[in-house]
Amino acid sequence: MNKNLLIKLGAAVATAVALICPQTSSAVDATNALPASVSPQRYKIALCDWMILKRQKLGAFQLTKDIGADGVEVDMGSLGTNETFVSAITKDAVLRQQFLDKARELNLEIPSIAMSGFYAQSFAERPTVPRMVQDCIDTMVAMKVKVCFLPLGVRGDLVKHPELRPPIVARLKSIAPLAEKAGVIIGLETSLPAAEEIKLLDEIGSPAVKCYFNFSNALGAGRNVPDELRIIGKDRLCQIHATDEDGVWLQNDPKVDVLKVKQALDEIGWSGWLVIERSRDARDARNVKKNFGANTAYLKLVFQK
Repeated sequence: MNKNLLIKLGAAVATAVALICPQTSSAVDATNALPASVSPQRYKIALCDWMILKRQKLGAFQLTKDIGADGVEVDMGSLGTNETFVSAITKDAVLRQQFLDKARELNLEIPSIAMSGFYAQSFAERPTVPRMVQDCIDTMVAMKVKVCFLPLGVRGDLVKHPELRPPIVARLKSIAPLAEKAGVIIGLETSLPAAEEIKLLDEIGSPAVKCYFNFSNALGAGRNVPDELRIIGKDRLCQIHATDEDGVWLQNDPKVDVLKVKQALDEIGWSGWLVIERSRDARDARNVKKNFGANTAYLKLVFQK
C-alpha cells in the first residue's frame, strides 16, 4: 500500500471512528463524516444486522446510517430446532413495510436477506429445508430484494464433509426453480476453492444459484483472495462478505490486500455489494460503532473514492 493512501486511510478511519464514538476524540469537525450513499456507486457497502446486534430490528437502519454504510443485510432470524426461521418480517406485513419505509427514509438499501441459521444448522439434513428456503424467497419477493445469503456453514463444509455433496446438490437443484420463478438469486457460501466452487455451480446448473464469496474462507485456507475472485468471474459472483475472522480491522489485516481485491474486481468487471460481517478488533469486539465504523470507512476509501 502506498504512503499517500496510508495517510488518507488513517485520517478517514480516525475521523469516522471519532464521529461514531465521540468519547474517543475531544474535537472533530462533523463535516468530515462519511455519508451513507445510495448514489450509482459501482461498489456499495452494507452491514449484517445480526453482527451489529440488531437482528431483524428496525434500529439496525439508524445504526447503519450512523456508521456510514449504504445498506443492511437483513437476517431471516434464528432457526434452532424450529421447522422454519423465526422471522417476524415474513409473517407481519405491517412490520415488513416499516422496514422498507425506514430504509427509504434514511436513504439506505436492503441488498440481501440472510439465512445465517445455516452457519450452524445442516442444509443437507434438516427435513424442512424446502419450507425454510421458500419462506426466505417469499420474504425477498415481498421486500423486493434480489439476493439471499445461504451459507453451508460448519455442518455443510464440503471440504471436511465431501459425502454431503450429493444431498446438497440435490436440494439446490430442487430449490433453484423456485428462485428462478421468483426472479431472485440464491447466494451460496462454501469452503471450496474457486475452481471447485465453479464445478459445484455447474453441477447445480441454475442461473439462480451463484457464489456469495467470503474473504474469510479463502484466507483461512491460505488462498489468495484476488486470484479466487478472478477465477470465479463476474457472472458467477452475486455478492461478497468483505470480512475476515475477528482479530484486527481490515485495514490492519496482513492476510488480505483490499486494494488488490478492488483491482481484481475491476478487472473482471463486477459491481455490487461488499457486506461487512466481522473483522472486529478482538480487544474490543462488542464495540459495534467503533469496529464497523472503521471497516466501513476503510472500504469506502478504497472502493468509493
